[in-house]
Order: sequence, then C-alpha cells, then structure tokens
Amino acid sequence: MRYWIETLGCPKNHVDSDKLTGLLVSQGYAPAESADDADLVVVNTCAFIEAAREESIETVLALADTKQKGARLVVTGCMAERYGEELAHALPEVDLVAGFGASLITPTPVTLGSKKSVPEFDLLNLPRPATSAPWAYIKIAEGCDRRCGFCAIPTFRGDQRSRSTEEILIEARALVAGGVKEIVLIAQDLASWGHDRRRSKLGEALEVLDTGGTQPLIELTRTLSREVERVRLLYLYPSGLTQGLIDTILETKVPYFDLSLQHASRPLLRAMKRWGDAEKFLDRIAAIRASEPNAAFRSSFILGYPGETEDDQRQLIDFLEAAQLDWAGFFTYSAEDGTTSANMPDQVPHELALERLREVSEIQDAITARRRDELVGTTQTVLIDAPGVGRSVRECPEIDGIIRVSPSLAVGSLVDCVITASYGTDLEARAL
Repeated sequence: MRYWIETLGCPKNHVDSDKLTGLLVSQGYAPAESADDADLVVVNTCAFIEAAREESIETVLALADTKQKGARLVVTGCMAERYGEELAHALPEVDLVAGFGASLITPTPVTLGSKKSVPEFDLLNLPRPATSAPWAYIKIAEGCDRRCGFCAIPTFRGDQRSRSTEEILIEARALVAGGVKEIVLIAQDLASWGHDRRRSKLGEALEVLDTGGTQPLIELTRTLSREVERVRLLYLYPSGLTQGLIDTILETKVPYFDLSLQHASRPLLRAMKRWGDAEKFLDRIAAIRASEPNAAFRSSFILGYPGETEDDQRQLIDFLEAAQLDWAGFFTYSAEDGTTSANMPDQVPHELALERLREVSEIQDAITARRRDELVGTTQTVLIDAPGVGRSVRECPEIDGIIRVSPSLAVGSLVDCVITASYGTDLEARAL
C-alpha cells in the first residue's frame, strides 16, 4: 500500500505531516512517487484565513480528479478539525474527514460536531521518519492560551499543551543522529512554552516584558544548543521576548528574531487584544541591534483589521521604515467564525485592505533588497541544504531567501562563504 500526503499551510502543519508519515510507515505503508500513484491520498489542510481554506478545497478537488481508481482520499488538518461535519457533507469526493489524532484508515467518516471524540493517538509525540534535509522543525507545543481578536486557532487547536523537555530531546537527538544540523522550534506561542495556563480569564494581552520570574523556553533553548549546531526560534509573541530570552538567542549564535507583531498602531493592536505598539517594538529591536548589529528580524502584519484607519496605515509604514526588518509577510484580514473581530463594526472593504497591503509590501520589498545588498562582501557560515542551495543564520528554511553556492559543496556541511551578489531576496556566494 502506498501513500501520498499533500501539506498546506504553515511549518506547524509540515511537522504534523511528518508525524503522520511516520505513523503510516509503521502501519505498513510506503511512499508513492506521486498522488496519482497512491492507494491513500491525504490532504493536510490549513484553515487560518479564507484564502487558505479556498486553497485547501481546490487542492482536495484537484486530487479527487487525479487520484487512481480505488484510492482513498482523506482530509485532515485544521479544516478537518474546524469544519469536519460540514466537509463530510459538502465533499462527497472525500472518503474520510479525520480530525487531529483520528485514524486515517478508519472505514467510516469522522463526525466532528460539538462533542469531539478522544484522539486515538498523540500527534505531538508520534515518532517521525528520518529527514533528507540537514534541518528540521520541531513542534514543542500545541494550541494557544491567548485570544487574539482575529485568530480562531484556539477554537479548534485548544489551549496550549506543551511537550516535556524529555520528549523534545528524544525527537531532537534522533534528528541529529540522522544528520540534522539545524533545529527550528515552533509553536503557536513559542515564548509561552511550559506555562500551560491561561494568562488571564478573558485572554487580554499582558505587558510582561522583564517582570521577573522564570521562562522555561530559555533553559530548553540552552539545552538544545548543546545538542545541535543551530537552534532557531519561530513565532515569538513580543511581550514574551524578555531580556533573558534575547540573551539566550544571542548565545546560540543564531541571532534571528521572528516576532509576531501584526501591526504597529497601539489602538489597533488593542482592538486585536494584543500587546505593544511601534515605540515598544522599535525600542526592543534597537536594544537587540546594540548587542548584536548582525541580528536578523522577521515579522508578519495584518492589513484591513476592522476599524483600521489611514492613520493606522501611516503608523505601520513609519514603523517599517524605522525598523528596517530583514523579512516581513503581509496578509489581509479575514473574518473568522468564533473570533471577536468577526462581528466588530467598521469592517474594512477587502479592496481597500488589498490596496494597503500592496503599499506596505512595496515598501518592505525595497527594504529587504537593501538589507540583502548590504551583505555583499561579507563572510557568512552557510549550511548547505541541497546541491547549490544554502542558508546562513539570517535565513529560515522554506520561508526566507536562499544563498546560491557551488553544487559541489556537500549537503549538510557548514561552509564559510563570501557573499558575491544579491538578487532581491536571494544571495550568491563563493566558498572560501
């Protein structure tokens, strides 16, 4: 029996697919060369925003048309968990809609109504197959205790559930034994790993920077940095970026800060039920650059949140120009069932949100290009991901740009290279 898994959405979904791959292999399945050559076709869907849901549905229908006769088509992931009952009725082409932790080979469709069944397995702690790449994502927690106004993830992923240090170490050591040189830690709210309790009854944003106490992620990061060459952290909520965590990230020699900012306007961030504003963000970025001038920064931003004004847009533009982020992603607001923003007044027309997105994207593209140009002539240690393709600590795998190198350099090796050219997001380098 052969399987094919089509994965959509964020890196967290890719980790889930790796775990499902390990499960299927343990059940006697072998990988197919393509979807139309598989006996079992699995679509791991994304449901974060409307565009992601549309892509998921289009992918499911396309695979339903091309799969071989007799092959089973299974839909899993966020859409299956959030809209399972609706999908089961709306997509007769699908043989099974399976939520998180449900068997993919159950002969009858899974119904995901208000009463959800107990998962048959723990997706977080399933073993995963060896990776052919010299890097790997590790999901260290599931769910989120925050209640941001635009985000429906807690309604179907649940409250935060952190894995233990021992469980994470077992997975990390197995990956390193298989040749992994870089581990990327991910979670919905990475900086809160290990707390596992609601931060406030209503989930309001709290200003907790440097208020003392312990932060479990600090010790986990230090422990992992003794196990692998590189440790990278993704999805850091800004109020969780304590001075202790900053110092720890700098100690790892991977000064890459992926900050979940979402906007720069204080009133709009409060409407999103989030912490911070442009001044706080810029102060934090400046302090990090004072300690490490070569630090790299990434963030993401929402355009068109209900109530967004032209003044809010100007504040975001001013922030981008002042922050000089290396990387940024932008997406338009999507009204999600179960979120407080879905019923807010002053909904921004989609065309206006797109216009604002295009404006900030053009500005950030120019900033990113300049930041990349500045690297020409510098020496960077490059991890060779594939023949002719590598990354320094400034680029996250599958998200940021790449560094083009000689295809003769061994995959998995760390090579000192001089950057010789810049092409927008990508660089070219020569080994020393």
